[in-house]
Formats: sequence, structure tokens, C-alpha cells
Amino acid sequence: MVNSRIAEIFEEIADMLELDTVDRKFEVLAYRKAAQTIQDLQEPVEDIYARGGLEALQELPGIGKSTSQHIEEYIKTGRIGKYDELKKRFPIDFNTLTKIPGLGAKKAARLYKELKVKDLGSLKKAIEEHRIMKLEGFGERSEEVILKGIQQYESSSGRMLLGRALPEAERIVKSIKGSGLVHEAVIGGSTRRRKETVGDLDILLTSGKPERVMDFISGMREVESVVLMGPTKTTVRLKIGLNCDVRVVDDESFGAALQYFTGNKEHNVKLREIAIGKGYKLNEYGLFDKKGRNVSKDGEEDIYKKLGMDCMPPEMRENRGEVELAIKHKLPKLIELDEIRGDLHTHTTASDGSYSIMEMADAAKKLGREYIGISDHSKSEYVAHGMDDRRFVKHLAAIDKANDSAEGIRILKGAEIDILKDGSLDLSSKTMDMMDYTLASIHTSLTMPKEEMTRRIVRAFDSGHVSIWAHPTDRLINAREPINFDFDKVFEAAERNGVVMEIDGFPDRLDLSDENIFRARKHKLKFCIDTDSHSIDHLSFMRYGIGVARRGWLEKGDVINTMGCKELLSFLKR
Repeated sequence: MVNSRIAEIFEEIADMLELDTVDRKFEVLAYRKAAQTIQDLQEPVEDIYARGGLEALQELPGIGKSTSQHIEEYIKTGRIGKYDELKKRFPIDFNTLTKIPGLGAKKAARLYKELKVKDLGSLKKAIEEHRIMKLEGFGERSEEVILKGIQQYESSSGRMLLGRALPEAERIVKSIKGSGLVHEAVIGGSTRRRKETVGDLDILLTSGKPERVMDFISGMREVESVVLMGPTKTTVRLKIGLNCDVRVVDDESFGAALQYFTGNKEHNVKLREIAIGKGYKLNEYGLFDKKGRNVSKDGEEDIYKKLGMDCMPPEMRENRGEVELAIKHKLPKLIELDEIRGDLHTHTTASDGSYSIMEMADAAKKLGREYIGISDHSKSEYVAHGMDDRRFVKHLAAIDKANDSAEGIRILKGAEIDILKDGSLDLSSKTMDMMDYTLASIHTSLTMPKEEMTRRIVRAFDSGHVSIWAHPTDRLINAREPINFDFDKVFEAAERNGVVMEIDGFPDRLDLSDENIFRARKHKLKFCIDTDSHSIDHLSFMRYGIGVARRGWLEKGDVINTMGCKELLSFLKR
């Protein structure tokens, strides 16, 4: 997708401008903001340009005259002249090196200047030869951190965030359906199970014209190259960097194929064992009796029914006890997106958001939300323009004023407050008491030892001022390891103080993870599914949070923002 490549180029331009001897701080910020905007778009930027040209691009937040012209240049030529010129001065693979924990643009540039490190290969060689630890300001510890970062990067490479993969899969399916060549087109695999990262895409089709379908797919604009092409299966390499397997199956096999290409390996093995025990043979072509007859032609639900169980949602098919519950007809009724009434983690221009209070509220209302919580950063998060008590008091007054003119939506007063190193909170009790709720989060001193981090979090909860613990483990998928703490002690403190666990729907967080939701469910804890929105486009990230919650088997009653506004405020007050 063009969006991702333009965003990468803008980030690299910012990295290179940051190394200039002249202070170009505002230009750097402009390119980073433009990169974030383009990356977050839920439609191809070339479609926006085709619809309205430069003017349409400049209506996007953070896209000005210069960056819009760069986008136009890339759409027309596949290149950006400014980027090419800067790469002559800095022939460094910033896109890869800056994704390695322990390395930033300035360190990468210094390694190039002093050791001729310009890509991952030369970086690994410099570490093997222990040349980095000899540089002033680096040392043995820095070398260890970078080596660990490389290992983390390589272990996650090839897997893409669900938030990037799913929209691409949906666009492809929409195009295929629009071709008029198929009867059915469905996304399968780990994408359908809403796993946080995706290794490749699986799309299943039924069609009376399979060869024409495969020709259509090979010519789609999302396709970079054709890896394998056949009458019933085609594998293409997508421009976003993933392979996509497209299979055409017979109508009577579609349900079996969808079941087979959705559940993980362990889930499918268990189902096959149950089928054998009942005298059947189950595979991707159907459920066959001893005479070889396909006895299930009515969809995947019929397969589960004939095996004596309820059909569980795709997100549950991970062999974590769902089969046993399905046999007993005791599957949970998982939370649905349309049960969410509001979003409690959003940012505005008061800190590091791109839109005003009213703009965020209006966008939330269009999504059918009953309320939106504004939770801008406290002062310690200075890189996000966090506010001190004085500024927060004015900000809360601005929310009250916005509420006076808001129609059809309630704007709640909140804040994302830093839990400081000693466990104290970043705003005064007086200021926090003026709010409807508080989010507390950790952004600094992330590598504290386990016992110290546990004490830090528990002390914050015991203050009595934390409503919701935001992105609890503070991980960034494929980029940053989670903080280390004693889950049981922290969850006990949360239970003792009525602290709600957030499920942050931002695609590179998805935190709590499904595994940690299972751990939290052992305690009497409630959850809140939020988007951590910094833009109106981010409000749609709620569906990713819902996906994680469903993978953690949460029901409507487990999640506080399924409550109506009055009930929620009463709950938060308690």
C-alpha cells in the first residue's frame, strides 16, 4: 500500500533532517506528523488525491503544502526528490535500524560516521567484532542492549500488525466481490482470529469462474508480484510486504475450508480427533462418513453441530478450553463492537492529539458513541506536551464549556496521568478530584527490576486516585518488550482498589494482550476497551480492542464502557 511507503519515507526524511547541523526542529516535527497521519489513514492516499488533488490532501491533519506535493510526486513517479537527495548524504537504512530497541536516528548516524554501519548486516558485524562497545558513550551495556534489540527485531520480522494487515485484506476482499466473479469471499487464518500480528493473509472464495478470478487477483493494484498461480490457488506478494494465499473451493466444501483455515493447528487437531472418535474424517474438503460421503455441506456451523458442539467465534479457536465448553454448550457470549457506548482514552490538541475537544466529540458521535472521555497527558510526558495542574484546570473548564454546546454526546473529564518512578501520581489530588475518572500509565523508567516496578504500580493503585490502568504492560508490539512486574500482586492491588484494566486498541499496543486478560480474569477485575486516539481516524481502532477482548473471552458485563453514561459515572464514582 502506498500509505505505508510514504509514511516510511517521511519518517526517514525526519530522521535525516534531525542530523543536520542547522536546527530544523519544526521541519522534523512536520514530517513526523505527516507520516503518522498517512500511516493512520483507513483508505489509500492515492484515492484521496484522485478525489480532490492537493486540496484534498491538505485537508488532512498535519499535511501542508510541501508534504502534499511530496505525496503527489510519489503517486505520479514512485519517488520523492527530497528523500533521494538526503539519502546521498546519509546512505543509512534508518527504516530498519531505528526499529531496533536501543538505537535511534542519531546513534545510527554516529555508527555510520565512525564505523561505516549503514544496515542490519554491518551492524551485526560491528557487534560481533565488539567495535561498538569501544565507542565513547556506548560501552558494553549499550552493545548488549542493541544485540538484544536485533534478536527481538529478527524474531518478529515477517509478521505485520493486525491494524495494517486487516484493512488491506478487507480492501482485497471488497475488490474481489466487486468483480462479479465470486459467490463468496471471506478472510481466514490468524487475521480472522484477530491475532495481534499476521504472518500472511488467507482468503477463501467460491466461484464458477476460478481461472478468471485468479487472473483478476494477479492484476490487482495491491499486488507486487505473483509467487504461484494455479486454477484453484494463487499466492501473491502484496506491496505492503505480506504474502496472500487465495483459494477457490467448491460451494459444498466452503464451510469445511473456512473452518480448517481459521482455527489454529492445535484446535484443528482436536476437532479431527473428535471427528475420528465419531466415525468421521474431517479435512478442508468436508466432513466425511465411513462411506466417503460429505455429510456437512451447510457451512462451518454445521460441522461443529455434527461433532456434537456449538460453533464458537473465530477468536476463540486457539485450543484453550473452547472445545470442551462447546461440547457442554457453555460458550461465553463474547462482547460485540455495537455494545460499546463510549471511549475513555482519547487525546486532543491540549496535549499531543491532532483535533480539538469538539472535533473528537463530533467524530465519536458519528460512530454512534454516547460519550467520549478526554484524557490528555500530564506534565511528565513532556514530549507529548503534557499539562501541569494549572493548565489542566483550564483544560477541564474547556471540557465543561464544550459540554454546554455538545448535542447527542456527553464529554467526560479525564486525564492520562503518569505513574512516577516512586509510585506517586503526576497531578495533585485536588486536580484529580475535579475529573470524572483518571487513567494512570507508565511511560518512563521502563526497565526497573521486577520488585521495584511492582511496588511502583501497587503504590499508585493504593493512592485511591486511579480509575483505569492504561496500556498496562506498556509494550509496543514488535518494538518494545513489556515492563516486568508481579502480575498477581498488581492484580490483587487493582482488585483491592477497584482499578479497571484497560485494553488499549491502538494497533501497536493491544495491551492488555489476550493472554494477560486470562490472567486478570482470575481476579474480580473489570475491563475498559479504549482506542488511545490521537486523531479522529484512531477512533475506529475500537474494533481491534474488541478483537483482543474476544480473544480473552470477555463478555459485555466484563467491560465498563458498555454501560450507559449515567451508570458508568456512578460506577466510576464508587
